[in-house]
Amino acid sequence: MSSTENPIRVEHLSHHYGRRQALVDVSFDVPAGKIFALLGPNGGGKTTLFKILCTSMVPNGEAAILPASDMKAGKMPALQTGRATICGYDVLTDPHAVRCCLGVVFQHPSLDGKLTVRENLRHQGHLYGLSGARLEARIDEMLARFRVADRAGDRVETLSGGLARRVDLAKGLLHAPRVLLLDEPSTGLDPHARWELWQLLDACRRQDNLTILMTTHFMDEADRCDCVGIIDGGRLVAVGSPAELKAQIAGECLHLQSDDPDGLTHGLKERFSLSPAIVGGTVRIEHPSAHELIPKIVEAFPDRITAVSLSRPTLEEVFMRHTGRRFEDAA
Repeated sequence: MSSTENPIRVEHLSHHYGRRQALVDVSFDVPAGKIFALLGPNGGGKTTLFKILCTSMVPNGEAAILPASDMKAGKMPALQTGRATICGYDVLTDPHAVRCCLGVVFQHPSLDGKLTVRENLRHQGHLYGLSGARLEARIDEMLARFRVADRAGDRVETLSGGLARRVDLAKGLLHAPRVLLLDEPSTGLDPHARWELWQLLDACRRQDNLTILMTTHFMDEADRCDCVGIIDGGRLVAVGSPAELKAQIAGECLHLQSDDPDGLTHGLKERFSLSPAIVGGTVRIEHPSAHELIPKIVEAFPDRITAVSLSRPTLEEVFMRHTGRRFEDAA
């Protein structure tokens, strides 16, 4: 597909830090005008991929450990890095073109607290070659869109976290990019500020056909996106819309607490022909009618079960299904 259809393309991308593999053969596309959430625990590879896409890091492929004889001979491993493009431009070979069509908002606001809101935006405009009346008009437009016009003359250090995040978004979109990258945009925001942030992102996506990729560890945030890529241990373990991912789970999820999870798992297999898994010390069962199993299982193993919980398919359950771990344990 063309860069117009998929402004963000990642193909077989790998990266390592020494012998630790941070990304392993990651591939996905983000269609134009869609919001894509890269969901994963801390250390899962989100930040590494974010840095590569915004051209602040060069992918270096897969780690390779050479035999001692090859190392003495000065041989170098052949590393496969893969490829990533933004609007058709390769992040490795054409980073300048990538930056021109890309807006970036980092986890921590990249604003100068001693400057006013308008001064921060003005300096950003100068970096992209904007000046004069054209720049001031664009600043006014962004201040109005993100509802901070009344704070234009205030120093950024006087703003709340939610207001600072709005200014950061205005700054990232000042040069009218086609793609916006957001790194953990809701971190540190209260519930109302998070709600306002999403209202603004939805409006920008609709008005400008903006393509957005965000990293997040909030399940509810990923649930609001058009598409979700679940990343863990540097690997993209699942990709799809929230509804598509949840549909992978057969009905309901039953969690059984036990002092003997191994014994309970064996008993469930023998007695009910189930396929339970132990996740974080809890016995987990996927079943179309798991609620109907509860009284039967409790009656069959009254001394082995200490607690029972039932849930509908969620992204948390999808994560457990693909990784065999709970999200908080993975972090």
